[in-house]
Amino acid sequence: MFKRNAIVIMVLAMMLAIPVTVAGISQGALLFLTFEPGARANSMGRAYTAVADDAYAPWWNPGATAFNRKTQLAGTHMPWLQGANLGFSDIFYEYLGWNQYFEDIGNINVHLTLLDSGTQTQTDEDGNDLGDFHSFDFAATVGYGYEAKQDKIGVGANFKLAYSYLGPGTGNTEDDGSALAFAFDLGAKFRDVLVDGLDFGATLQNIGPNVTYVDQSQSDPLPMTFRLGAAFRALDDPISKLTVSAEMSKILADENHLFQRFVSGWQHMDETILSVGAEYTYLQLLSLRGGFFADQAGEVVGPSFGVGVEYKFDDRYRLTADFGMIVAGELTDYNKIFSVGFEF
Repeated sequence: MFKRNAIVIMVLAMMLAIPVTVAGISQGALLFLTFEPGARANSMGRAYTAVADDAYAPWWNPGATAFNRKTQLAGTHMPWLQGANLGFSDIFYEYLGWNQYFEDIGNINVHLTLLDSGTQTQTDEDGNDLGDFHSFDFAATVGYGYEAKQDKIGVGANFKLAYSYLGPGTGNTEDDGSALAFAFDLGAKFRDVLVDGLDFGATLQNIGPNVTYVDQSQSDPLPMTFRLGAAFRALDDPISKLTVSAEMSKILADENHLFQRFVSGWQHMDETILSVGAEYTYLQLLSLRGGFFADQAGEVVGPSFGVGVEYKFDDRYRLTADFGMIVAGELTDYNKIFSVGFEF
């Protein structure tokens, strides 16, 4: 047992050391595509790419969906930056996901994300009031997961369409502030690596061409993001379950061409995000979660925590409800996240 735990600790330590050698510039459009859904995931410090086993897996790691054999549904509601007394009382992030296994085909999943930025007042160049408008960002994603090696390796991919509406045009242009974009995600999950209970996950999200609001000369890159995570199931019995996880993520977005970003994006190591998390579940009924999230460049550093309850009935149906809080930076202390899930 000591040897096994020593190996696991060594591997997780290596996971935290990797980001010292890689990093990139975190600039880009449609940044709502990087907002992480799920109260469970956020409670664990957003160290979830190697953990994902629910209807949030399509967002976090499409390869992780390959191990699912049930119908899974999930939804998240997040009041964004509220409580800061800065006028952000009407900004909300929403997620709705579905994941389903089909015999001899694989896993098909769909998820929708929405960032409702609320109502703003439109003015002309002289500051005259032109009325109100509503800003929002929306993305619809369809994905596929395949078990490349039974119970060991899952791979997957997503295709997404995103629409952003910032506001109506004024002045010398009739173009409104809207954009339509498409992107791909690729992901893989590796189970029981080196020792039983140790999983790895890797995801490359938002691979796609630049986003154009006005003209091509003013286009911006998508927030292409690389995630690498590890998770270890330290306890796994009917009474107690304990999972610990670690993750690094990096936005690979700069002014270069899309394919050049796969190389040029690995700069500015201070912008690599690190996170760790843990989840303890008692009697498959109550879960306590905690973590730590460190985005030094974005000045968002601090702990996260949350709780979840689940209820199983008829030996088939499972209902979950989760609440989480994660540090949000200088504008407000914590973002609060509410989630529900259902599988059968």
